[in-house]
Amino acid sequence: MEPCKSFVAPFHLAIDQQDRIWVSNFISDWVTRFPASDPSKAETFKVGISPGGTAVDGQGNLWVASHFGSRELAWLTVGRAALLALRGDNPDPLLVREMVAVRPGPDGGAVVVLRPDGTWARPPVYGNGIVVPWAIAIDGNDRVWVSNFSNPPDSIAGLCGYRIETCPPGMKMGDPISPPGGFVGGGMHMHVDIAIDPAGDVWVGNNWQMYQAALEHVDEAQTTLGGGQGLVAFYGMAKPVRTPLIGPPRKSE
Repeated sequence: MEPCKSFVAPFHLAIDQQDRIWVSNFISDWVTRFPASDPSKAETFKVGISPGGTAVDGQGNLWVASHFGSRELAWLTVGRAALLALRGDNPDPLLVREMVAVRPGPDGGAVVVLRPDGTWARPPVYGNGIVVPWAIAIDGNDRVWVSNFSNPPDSIAGLCGYRIETCPPGMKMGDPISPPGGFVGGGMHMHVDIAIDPAGDVWVGNNWQMYQAALEHVDEAQTTLGGGQGLVAFYGMAKPVRTPLIGPPRKSE
């Protein structure tokens, strides 16, 4: 735990079983936590560089998608982005180019797990389908599903959650349950949000088809390729959850 810092590009939030709000700060390496009844009691907890999507599991653990993992050079990018934002410029082109350039491993982002007390539940999870992780969803078995903002590869990753009895034998929390490169499908492009529905379907949103079309000068024929191509669904791949999806997941009977 550290003294509370100001929010720096707050990105996503999650609510735990103790009615505490967890907020990721995109241009930082920490998440902020405060009781919903008293925001003045805010605390910060260290995670990976440039934390994005968050989700709380059934045990109260916070799963955080850190875009740049632990790479030291990422601080140069994040620092430049912060300076651009302070100047009133748009830091997005800089950040997106760097996200697209990274690849699997410590340089390519990580998933960090915090216990309810804010300590790390295990070392960061790298690779095995995690490439610039963006968002996280928890299913009815507390398995963890991660979308990736990188092109290529276009995939989503599945991880064993804290209920290891629902995972293949011998697995530990954070071990991959998906293939080494993650689950792939046609029409997948640089994913952002991910969600599980009451049928156990995994839905993931495409953000860009061709990111250069929105950030750079390209051939006129490619200028309409900036936007994504909608949603991709993996039918019945996860354990169903009950809706509405507020707070930790609730298993669907």
